[in-house]
Amino acid sequence: MLSKQQVEHIAKLARIQLSPEEIEKFQKDLGGVLEYFDVLKEVDVTGIDAMMHSVDLQNVTREDIPQPCSEKIVEQLLEAFPEKTGRYLKVKSIL
Repeated sequence: MLSKQQVEHIAKLARIQLSPEEIEKFQKDLGGVLEYFDVLKEVDVTGIDAMMHSVDLQNVTREDIPQPCSEKIVEQLLEAFPEKTGRYLKVKSIL
């Protein structure tokens, strides 16, 4: 179990005020958490690879390659766009 001074130090680091009753409660609660870590230290993990996440996810990306399209489609898109200068399309700034 943690000492009263240790709980007060943790509260000071967390910038929280604790009443004497809360200090006693957290002595027991935080002590229980730390005791559980001692139990976890006893588990044999030899031969188990370390992992950063419980689900093995990978980014799915593709190379950004421009695809050719017909001049007719380009002209239709340019005609449909509300604001343009020549072949450049005017959009709202985002920054």
